[in-house]
Amino acid sequence: MTEKAEGKSDTVIIKKYANRRLYNTQSSSYITLDHLSKMTREGIEFRVLDAKSGADITHQILTQIIMEEEASGEQMLPVNFLRQLIGMYGNSMQGLIPHYLEASMEQFRANQMKLRKAFEDSMESNPLARLAQQNIAMFQAAAAAFMPGADGTPPKPAEPAREPEAETGTKSEIDALRNQMLEMQKMLDKLAK
Repeated sequence: MTEKAEGKSDTVIIKKYANRRLYNTQSSSYITLDHLSKMTREGIEFRVLDAKSGADITHQILTQIIMEEEASGEQMLPVNFLRQLIGMYGNSMQGLIPHYLEASMEQFRANQMKLRKAFEDSMESNPLARLAQQNIAMFQAAAAAFMPGADGTPPKPAEPAREPEAETGTKSEIDALRNQMLEMQKMLDKLAK
């Protein structure tokens, strides 16, 4: 029985057959290395077992995924690192390297999460972020003024003809809005530089 069926863990069991096909026992479907790569990125735990012998070949499959990623995409592992890694095979320190690399990667991930959180927190308290939100609100208000219904609200019914004084007031309000928009554009241009 598989671990999944026994309820021991949430690890998905993948069986690899002699014809190189991979079978996901959880979804009862054949998958590819791309599927396994995506599962890894999503944090889904899986084990790959040889269908004939039952041997755990997860390490080999993960190494194969890395090799294909390195061959087809932007290379992440520098040549010097690969040479040093190869040089560690057979070395007396070989047993320590996996633990060291694993701890280093965990530390990298922890730092990445801290940096992301700090960035998100700074955006919330950042005056420039608040200014950008205010600018967006003013642009939406301006769009609503120039194009009724642009903000999702139904346009107001047509008003009766106004007297010339009211038109002058509306025209000066529109001019003031245009001047504000020009000033905001200048500020945005300065920030972009």
